[in-house]
Amino acid sequence: MRSAFFLMLFFAFTFHACHPVTERMPHFEVHGIDVSHHQVHINWDTVAVNAIDFAFVKATEGGDHIDSLFCYNWDEMRRTNIKRGAYHFFRPKTNPHLQAQHFIDMVVLKTGDLPPVLDVETLDDVQSYQLVQNMITWLHLIEDHYGVRPIIYTNLKFYHTYLAGLFDEYPIWMARYNTTQPFLTQGNDWVFWQYGNRGLVNGIDGFVDLNVFKGNLFELDKMSYTPKILYSFKD
Repeated sequence: MRSAFFLMLFFAFTFHACHPVTERMPHFEVHGIDVSHHQVHINWDTVAVNAIDFAFVKATEGGDHIDSLFCYNWDEMRRTNIKRGAYHFFRPKTNPHLQAQHFIDMVVLKTGDLPPVLDVETLDDVQSYQLVQNMITWLHLIEDHYGVRPIIYTNLKFYHTYLAGLFDEYPIWMARYNTTQPFLTQGNDWVFWQYGNRGLVNGIDGFVDLNVFKGNLFELDKMSYTPKILYSFKD
């Protein structure tokens, strides 16, 4: 029994030693998190007073899945004045028109919200050209509806393998769990950087992804959503 106990302690120590808590990245002005139902119930009042400037929340996935805590998180971020953004987890095998409409049906943007995010992490066994074509369709439909250019989220390996040089006109949110900034080929650069997934933030039980924005709060506001203005001409 004693040997089993010490063995458990050894594995627990080894796990935490190999997977340390993500420390906040210094030398950046604007800090944020991204969440989903995996964070369970979040106390956004507490989060808001912990130097968190923005947060992305999972809204939808594929053609019919809705994150179970999206509505709660979306409303709470607005109430607590945390700049909010919503993301869609992309399924390359699913009709991109259906996926875009699914996101549009769920997400109503208001002035100051961050642009919609397309989360692309898997091929789902489709060819790379089909992935790219379906992404283009989703991105164009979303931009046409909201009047703001979407953000693309992916990881460094996936970007360099399938996306580099093809979406340079879109802001890139890059996942790279490291203390060294991600380097993008083709002369492009990241706008958001998810640098770790074991962050600790008061108001959230357990770990959360930590992010930074490459700029200041004024620049973050500049890229935010502004409703379309419809003009009415009278004689």
